[in-house]
Amino acid sequence: MISQIFILSSKGDHLIYKDCILTAGLQICYALFCLCLHLLILLQSHKGLHFIHARQDGLYWVASTKTNPSPFTIIEFLNRLAALTKDYCGSLSEKSVRMNFALIYELLDEMVDFGYIQTTSTDILKNFIQTEAVSSKPFSLFDLSNVGLFGAETQQSKVAPSVAASRPIMSSRGEQGGKNEIFVDVIARLSVVIGSKGVLMKADIQGEIRIKCFLPTCSGELSVSFCSSGYSSAVRVDECRFHQAVKLDEFDTFRILKVCPSQGEQTVMQYQLCDELPCAPPFQLFPSVEKDYVNRSVNLSMVLIFLKLRCDLPPKSTALNVSITVPVPKGSTSMSQELSSPDQTAELQPKNKALLWEIPRFPGGAQLSALFKVDVPGLSSASLLEVGPVSMSFELPKQTCTGLQIRFLRLSPTQTGLSQRWVRYVTHSDSYTIRI
Repeated sequence: MISQIFILSSKGDHLIYKDCILTAGLQICYALFCLCLHLLILLQSHKGLHFIHARQDGLYWVASTKTNPSPFTIIEFLNRLAALTKDYCGSLSEKSVRMNFALIYELLDEMVDFGYIQTTSTDILKNFIQTEAVSSKPFSLFDLSNVGLFGAETQQSKVAPSVAASRPIMSSRGEQGGKNEIFVDVIARLSVVIGSKGVLMKADIQGEIRIKCFLPTCSGELSVSFCSSGYSSAVRVDECRFHQAVKLDEFDTFRILKVCPSQGEQTVMQYQLCDELPCAPPFQLFPSVEKDYVNRSVNLSMVLIFLKLRCDLPPKSTALNVSITVPVPKGSTSMSQELSSPDQTAELQPKNKALLWEIPRFPGGAQLSALFKVDVPGLSSASLLEVGPVSMSFELPKQTCTGLQIRFLRLSPTQTGLSQRWVRYVTHSDSYTIRI
């Protein structure tokens, strides 16, 4: 008999929760996540309940039971539930589960009755399921069959504002010299969760294209043409929204957006990419955490934290203002460090209960390391669990993590005196988390 059924995100957030026999609370969901996922075990018991989980496409499909059934039966049921969800929703992702929660609850009601599995047959279930699935199929900027999805009236914007990406682009000659110029900014904000074994667990890219105009008169029309970085492969985008002034009449054939730029800055396009990255994550971390005694007689001990950080950008690229924050045990009093280069800095922040490691410039393909010795009086083995997860912030100039490129900028009719048109690509870290 099944007591509870959960569908959890990669972070442990509950997406679907069904209490089949109405005897347990929702807080068991979070206890399960700590036990089964952080300890990396498939079967576990907690407060009289046995937990069984399976992982499919980055989601955790979980069942609890008070009886002692065959665990392989429950695992087979969870795998079948994941397969049915994919059949009905079209894809398995956190987004598709959230969009089709009513359909999934209806499936569970038909599949399980008071904890007992009734059926997992698609032929039987299709006679009872009435809820229509909401499609979350991604589309391509260069797929002609999906161009109709680009209408500004049908797309929803979920791009959050970012202070880090709102810095104005200035000419090298300053504000006074920046006349008769047009600047185009392709900005991406990257959110990533990487597991303790280096596996990408969650990825999200929110981007926008901004135009900043310094023309004395803006009576003309600016044409912006898009392409992928390789001019062949398509750029995948899950959601997209255009400014109301953008014209799409030439997008079907030439992939051109037309806009009448006004003085100042305006966002002409916002887009979002979920669940996966077109390229490898820019950073990989190889951590090691150990306990060491300074004086056993007075129980004076320390935590040894060794971090090896690798930048997987191309060799000619550079990451700027890289900051690594590592939570440390609550009782930490002082810290010493050994850094691999003199331009790096590190400090212990007792108020934040974390150590901060800062790297001004990080070349692509390079690898840096650091050893931190954190003094923690009365350190216990359980205190080591307080170390991590690691969070990073950085800026990647001249990089676009989606592969989106500007092919050309054209102003028509041609205006005399227009001297320069600038394009800048930049990627900011919105949330970059690495579990230890």
